[in-house]
Amino acid sequence: MSVSKEPSDTDVKKTTDFSILGILTSTLKKVSFIGVAYLAGYMQWSVAWLIGPLVFSVIREHWKQSRDQRRNAAKLVALSSEKEVVLARLNDLPAWVFFPDIERAEWLNRIMKQLWPSVNLFVKQIVRDSIQPKLKESLEKFKLSGFKFERIILGTVPFRIGGVKVYDKNIDRNEIVMDLDIFYAGDCDITFYLSGIKGGIKDFQLHGMLRVVMKPLITSPPLVGGLQVFFLNNPDIDFDLVGIADVLDIPGLSDILRRIVLETVANLMVLPNKFPIKLSEEVEAIDLKTPEPEGVLRVHVVEAKHLMKKDIGMLGKGKSDPYAVITVGAQNFKTKVIDNTVDPKWDYWCEATVSSIEAQYIDCSCFDWDPKVPGQAKDDFLGRATVEISNIVAKGTENTWVVLEQAKHGMIHLRFTWLSLSKDYNDLKSILAETQLLQVSTLSTGLFTVFVDSAKNLPQARMSTKPDPYATLRVGGTTQETAHIMRTIHPVWEHGFTFLVANPENDSFYLNVIDKKTNSDIGHFTFKIKSLADKPDLQVIKQPFSLSKSGPESKIVLSMHLKILKRIQEEQPQSNQPAPLERTESTISTASTDSNQVLFKPSDGLPSVSKQTESSGIEELIEDSTVSSLNSAPEVNAGEQLIHRNPSVTTSAGEAGLGRIQLTLRYSVQRQRLIIVVHKIANIPLKDPSNIPDPYVKLYLLPERAKDSKRKTQVIKDNCNPVFDETFEYVINQAELVGKRLEVTVCSQKQLFTNNSLGQVILDLSQLNLTQPYNAWLDLEPQE
Repeated sequence: MSVSKEPSDTDVKKTTDFSILGILTSTLKKVSFIGVAYLAGYMQWSVAWLIGPLVFSVIREHWKQSRDQRRNAAKLVALSSEKEVVLARLNDLPAWVFFPDIERAEWLNRIMKQLWPSVNLFVKQIVRDSIQPKLKESLEKFKLSGFKFERIILGTVPFRIGGVKVYDKNIDRNEIVMDLDIFYAGDCDITFYLSGIKGGIKDFQLHGMLRVVMKPLITSPPLVGGLQVFFLNNPDIDFDLVGIADVLDIPGLSDILRRIVLETVANLMVLPNKFPIKLSEEVEAIDLKTPEPEGVLRVHVVEAKHLMKKDIGMLGKGKSDPYAVITVGAQNFKTKVIDNTVDPKWDYWCEATVSSIEAQYIDCSCFDWDPKVPGQAKDDFLGRATVEISNIVAKGTENTWVVLEQAKHGMIHLRFTWLSLSKDYNDLKSILAETQLLQVSTLSTGLFTVFVDSAKNLPQARMSTKPDPYATLRVGGTTQETAHIMRTIHPVWEHGFTFLVANPENDSFYLNVIDKKTNSDIGHFTFKIKSLADKPDLQVIKQPFSLSKSGPESKIVLSMHLKILKRIQEEQPQSNQPAPLERTESTISTASTDSNQVLFKPSDGLPSVSKQTESSGIEELIEDSTVSSLNSAPEVNAGEQLIHRNPSVTTSAGEAGLGRIQLTLRYSVQRQRLIIVVHKIANIPLKDPSNIPDPYVKLYLLPERAKDSKRKTQVIKDNCNPVFDETFEYVINQAELVGKRLEVTVCSQKQLFTNNSLGQVILDLSQLNLTQPYNAWLDLEPQE
């Protein structure tokens, strides 16, 4: 017996409302279009007033379609089986993911599927309690008020775990540490109100490396006292706006909302920020919520070279107004903007606390600054460089040129110093001497950690009600604050903070307790950081301190810890100790140099070039797996061993008489990159002494000859023997090299309106053993 289900009144009402809303929307669009056309004719406006919005509409529609395609592809991945997902992404997963981990990930995904309804409720609570207030505060800075979530449903599709790593070395025996490669692209249903307008979010996607730390281990159930959950680096986040909010979903305006969401997540659970979850009453909050940095990374962004041109000038593309953004986890630093140049010199210094040496990296992205106008997209992207922090820590210091990824050309000069943390106050003398030598006022010598536990017996700002207290903390020019607690004179914050200290001998720590309602100061505390010098391990733990400008019984409970920054080399024997990093001028070999010498900086444990050809003067070429640049170490410091390369010489112009080109090719298996160095061109024939060529080199990966595979050197003016020494990279799987050919074309910029090719070389990459550097002079032939 079959029972037919009649549509309910609610279903009928929803269908009717939907059809009426669709008709009204369609009618409104048509009336608006007719009205605009009528107004344009009535006002006798130019046809450009119609063409402009039409072009903008087409671009916006194309932009949305490309994003929708990416989201749909991600949905298919999320809905497929766990093992298929991992195997399909095997080449993109970290090196530590092996087949046993695939089985482990599949097992965890099955557990997550069962837990997903409970996870829905837990995430909903986190979003309302932690993310919503921060989003509201950030949006108010853009005059967008009244943000509030109405409905938060993550849907039925749980997030996927692509890879798992459980650490068994270099961890405390009282904790369990594991990394999860997670990906979410579910059928979420999220609605919100913003400035009284209802909007929604769909196709929310998130991908990142999530670390879960289980600590401390206890002897009673649940055997784990708590969890620390955090992303090692900023996750990739994307979503689509629906409803009235879709009006904001255009390049530029929608980027504001996306950036705020990403910053909110970063401030909540991207290192050095951690999201703690207490599982047992036996565990003290200080054990889970105190910051635990492993050291400080000092970064010097010196300069960049041969960046892409993005500005539009009278005669075509002008130069750029570049700046760089340095990102370490949730910490961001920005250099100044250098106007009208593709070779900026920033000389910018910054320092970032590092809470995980393993699997965390530093990202340096370059942008072309443009004056902002309403509706304009973000600044033009000029490329990015990423360096793993673990490689820097292993060496202590790093001074290198890095090739920019996702760019046709460009390099950036970076210098790194790793500073470990010492509990010996006597180490302050040496780090102070180094910072004084560098003559940079913004550098630090110590790291001050404070845990604000609670306050007691606070005064009432108003007689009628209890205060809503929060605390602001300041060291030097950095100010941070706790959350505010509603209506209490005994607030419990349990919040940890970290401050970089310029000089512990002179700096002080300032704390103010403020009532949120009246914005009045109800307590003040000042502490000289030098006072920790005579404390055991330079720390005090959960000690009450009296508050001035407050009641006689008012107390603030704090834990404070000072650590001195120390160069890692200082722990080695004196004979191996390198000289301190000094502020010296940066130099790099350019196309116009006449020097007979280019300097190479070796990296540890990497093979040298095994093949040399005709008259090659290369003594040794070594690839630095961290840096991706083969062509120079531009700066010489004491204690650094250098390998000299005399540029090779050839007297031949090749069989075709068009000249010869010197190249070095190598494939990095670890980094999945094909690295190409264009050294120089020799003996370009000079047919007309009054028309000396302006040569440059173009590279393509055949057979596609796609735009994204094009690479180009800078142009050398009036030269038949130009020296480039420029490095280029292609991100490509080793298996894909079979069938690929490298097309190298030498052109002259003076022949813009004719065939500007001076000669060409095509290399079959499948015939070369690129696991070792391949260096050779190649004869230029007529272009095919």
